[in-house]
Amino acid sequence: MTKRSGSADLPLHYGRVPPWLGERMARLGSVICEAIIQQYGRDELLRRLAHPFWFQSFGAIMGMDWHSSGITTSVIGALKRGLKPLASELGLHVCGGRGNHSRRTPAELDEIGAKVGFDGKALARASRLVAKVDSAAVQDGFDLYLHGFFVTDDGHWTVVQQGMNGDGGLARRYHWHSEGLGSFVEAPHAAIEGRNAGSIVNLTDARADRAREAQVAMLRDQGPDRIVRELAALQPARPISDQNKPQLVLPHLVMPAHHDVRPEDVVTRRLHGALAAAADRGPQDFSELLLVPGIGARTVRSLAMVAEVLHGAPCRFSDPARFSLANGGKDRQPFAVPTKVYDQTIAVLRSAVDRAKIGQGDRLAAIARLDSESRRLERSTTGPTLIEYVAEERRRSAEYGGRSVFGWEESETAHVESVSAARRRV
Repeated sequence: MTKRSGSADLPLHYGRVPPWLGERMARLGSVICEAIIQQYGRDELLRRLAHPFWFQSFGAIMGMDWHSSGITTSVIGALKRGLKPLASELGLHVCGGRGNHSRRTPAELDEIGAKVGFDGKALARASRLVAKVDSAAVQDGFDLYLHGFFVTDDGHWTVVQQGMNGDGGLARRYHWHSEGLGSFVEAPHAAIEGRNAGSIVNLTDARADRAREAQVAMLRDQGPDRIVRELAALQPARPISDQNKPQLVLPHLVMPAHHDVRPEDVVTRRLHGALAAAADRGPQDFSELLLVPGIGARTVRSLAMVAEVLHGAPCRFSDPARFSLANGGKDRQPFAVPTKVYDQTIAVLRSAVDRAKIGQGDRLAAIARLDSESRRLERSTTGPTLIEYVAEERRRSAEYGGRSVFGWEESETAHVESVSAARRRV
């Protein structure tokens, strides 16, 4: 039986991903998925997508707002675009999305099933049940607005869907995984993310079995009018003791409301390990690449963090903010997206994956060594503080092609000149 793996607070953010970032997210997201499938298989990718901490870190490394609800929408959209041309090759399909796209999921599954041979109608039913459980059986104050369905050619699947509580300014993300799923109505979630917003009616809890049976019997034998009368007669509920709470206490990731990345949001020793591994392994393993114009130490630092997304154990993703230090954020937090570094990171990964397809796995192996070296070095290495790291990134942002929703970053010289020109006009 699958279990919930944790929960997290997700501040509700609005807005759109700019096209220049959305296109890059589709390319980076799809090549990371290809690399995971090559090295670990499709089922492992489904397990990663069903892990809420990994999913948040995955979105952060792609340049999205590291703490927000927008990661869910943007990651599913990017993967749907990026993986669609590779669906027949990888045997992986992404259905659904936000709003009207979510309602087309059953039809998409039916259509794909007819092409590849799985039971599309059964999976369409699964899609509807998953949405119904999280909208009706789990009444937690969050209205579903997004439903993403990842399915392989052999019919294994992961669902990531999200609801919003507009009054509270929060979102809750629900993760489902078909592996070991025995029931849609009894403890089925792989994970639920979101802040506790008050009392929750969870009819999927194993302890609610008698309640589910009683509701069906009451509706069948006595009709809806009797149910209305019973509800009207109910007295205010008494406080529930700790041992009888309807929700199990689970580990959870608290995503703060503040947008800036602060020292308490990052496990510094892991950051130092990645920086040290890039400095140590980079010149050895990427000697050819470092001779290519535009690829330097900064790109290898980004690759060291990507390597952890590819190979890291679940416990490594407790601080999603750290992964925003690879490629920044679209809202200039922690710094503007370094587009030149981003593009070179994609190019290195693309080259590594393509070489591995023809039996030359040297570059994928080099990326794997970055991850193992990071874990080894973090035990003893030191490095800049988070504040120093971010300050240096911002200082060199124009050099790296820094871009955000506010525009391109200016160099210090250009900024001084523009300020001087403005003063002269005054």
